[in-house]
This record gives sequence, C-alpha cells and structure tokens, in this order.
Amino acid sequence: MTTPGTIHQVNTPSSPTTHPLPLSGLRVVEFTHMVMGPTCGMVLADMGADVVKVEPIEGDRTRHLLGAGTGFFPMFNRNKKSIALDLHHSKGADVARKLAASADIVLENFKPGTMGKYGLDYAALSKVNKRLIYVSHKGFLPGPYEHRTALDEVVQMMGGLAYMTGRPGDPLRAGTSVNDIMGGLFGAIGALGALVQRGITGKGQEVQSALFENNVFLVGQHMLQYAMTGIPAAPMPARISPWAVYDVFTVKDGEQIFLAAVSDAQWLTFCDALGLDDLKLDPRYASNNDRVRERATLLPLLQSRLASRSAAELAALFETHRLPFAPIRKPEELFDDEHLLATGGLADITLPDGARAGQTVQATLFPFTMDGQRLGVCLNPPRLGEHTTQLLAELGYNDAAITQLRANHAVG
Repeated sequence: MTTPGTIHQVNTPSSPTTHPLPLSGLRVVEFTHMVMGPTCGMVLADMGADVVKVEPIEGDRTRHLLGAGTGFFPMFNRNKKSIALDLHHSKGADVARKLAASADIVLENFKPGTMGKYGLDYAALSKVNKRLIYVSHKGFLPGPYEHRTALDEVVQMMGGLAYMTGRPGDPLRAGTSVNDIMGGLFGAIGALGALVQRGITGKGQEVQSALFENNVFLVGQHMLQYAMTGIPAAPMPARISPWAVYDVFTVKDGEQIFLAAVSDAQWLTFCDALGLDDLKLDPRYASNNDRVRERATLLPLLQSRLASRSAAELAALFETHRLPFAPIRKPEELFDDEHLLATGGLADITLPDGARAGQTVQATLFPFTMDGQRLGVCLNPPRLGEHTTQLLAELGYNDAAITQLRANHAVG
C-alpha cells in the first residue's frame, strides 16, 4: 500500500517515491452513488484532491449490491473519506451545506431538482462561494429527455451502442459500465477545465455530464460513416471490416486467439511467419482492399491453415514478428498479467464491506502516468461514516454538538 501523498514509480511499483499529486490541497465534496458520480470523484481523488463522500445514514446502496454490482463500491470509492448524513433532517442538511461551502468542487448525480430541495444546488451554493465548481452527472443534458430515468443499459439501447455490439436483430449491452464510467471521466475533464478557467477569471461554474450524450459520442464514428457514405453502419459482428485479417480464430484444442494484419507490410510478414508463400504470391490478395474484397473466402482458408497450431505457438510467433495478436482472456485472469504486475497496474485495497470486509485485494489503477509515475492508493475505500467525527470537527462542531447530532440521527 502506498503512503499518503505518494504515487508509485512505474518500473519499481513496490518502492513508492515522494511526489506531489497535482490536485493536492483541493477539497471535493461528493453527493453521489452508483458508478457515474463516484468515478468522477475517484479521478479527482487519485490525483490528490481531498474528496469527501457524503452518504445517507444507511450508506451508499452499492455497498451491498450482489452479482455484477459487487465490485462497484470498492472499485470507485478509493482515496475518499466518508461522512454519513441524513439530508432529510434539518440538522443533517445544515452540515451538508457547511461541508459544501468548504469545497472547491461539488459533485452530484441525483435526479433534476433533488439537490435544490436541500439548498445544495449550484444556484444556492454559488451565492455563498463564487469560486465553486459544481459538476452534475445526469442521464440526459437539459432537453426533452431530461425527466427520464436513465441507466447505462437504457442509453446503450436508445443510443445505438447495443445495436452495434450485438448480432443483427440481437442488441447487446457492452460487457462493462462504459457510459457510467466514461460519463464520470467526462465530468472530471469538465471539472479540470473549469479549474483552469477559474485560475484565470477567479469564478467557478457548473459542469454537466450525461449518460445519453456520452453514448452518442461513442457511436459518433458510425454516425459519420453513414453521413459520408449513405450506408448504415452494420453491427460489429456483421461489420464490413476495413482490414481482411482482423478476427478471432479457433485453433488447436478449441482455443481462441485474435490475429491481425492491418497493412500490406504486415500481410507479407504474416505470410512469411506462417509459411503461407502461396497466399503471399496470390494476386487476389495483393493489397489490403483486395483482401477485404476476398475476405469471405480468405478467412475460412486461413482458419483451416491455423487449426492445427496452438494458441501459445501462434502468440509466440506473432510476438517474435511484432504482429498484432491477443489471447482471449477473462477479467479474473488479469490478476496474473505479467505486464500489469511489472508496471504497478494493480494496487492493494482493503475491502470495507461484505463477507470479505477487512481483507486485502487488488484493484486496477488509472491507465496513465504523470511524470513517469502511476497514481496510487492513499486511502482504502472508506467504511460507512468512517470520517464523520473528523470532518465535523473540521467544520467547527465540538464534542457535545457531535454527540447531539448523533442522538438526533442527523449524522451517522
């Protein structure tokens, strides 16, 4: 585990070095739940901001989700502090407003109008602090759809992504929370841009990020394909590939491996590596576009030639010749990935909830470096209300006042 305020050196992940984090000294107060808002908070927290997660007395519901939601809370809430408040209680709402008044950035991802009920909307908070940056994460940006309840799956279906992912006639959501996660990332990008502008003008602003608009951005390339050609983009499993050799092949013992040759030079290397001299010299396959036109016959031919080779043999061959390839892996297999282990791509966290609470597991870090270093874990995902007393004291509440707030069930 890293020590607070440090990040790991890429080539020596076990040896943390002292290095200032870019958002150190920045206070973020987060009124968020599920994935989208917490992702934004995690970006800012990993970059060094002091992020306070405001939870209801019973806790963020993602602490107790089952199945595919089990990993939500520990994944998206590291490097944060937790305070438990009852916003429905007048004293709890008072604490929340005082906490928000101490913030450089406030994050939220509730339905439109919810934060205004508690005086926690941008209009109210910006009157107290003109420098405040306020990031709202919504299902839709303001417009005809803004009243709708959105989920990642909802916007994938209505925004063309599920159509593009599944087979024709069988729309299929992507295998992870792509819009929730990216919506949080775009919220963080907006916050960072607003910080730069605040440094120039001295004024904050409201930033909005939305699931639907994020999804539309993701399929924008397919929209432009239609605009330019007049031909609708086909779902990915039935797409017209711009490259002939760019597919998953089933090989010896039923194993699968992705292989590609995306240029004429790579095609020649591909043929040399696999001993396919006849295909290399065949004029039907002379150029990439020639091979694309012959793809319906070329791929079955390659499949039959590769069927007797093992995935490991092909991987080694393609590694040697620097050709694109990929084993077909499951997420759980990535814990043993040699590259992630060598570069410090995984970091220890202690689980705060569930049957394995208190146990140490590994979580993925952000996929970028700053000054050659990975952003690490300074704080474990917090236990519910773990920092309530500390934060109340920082806001000026004495022991008696804190005791009274707890007696009134305004804080947890």
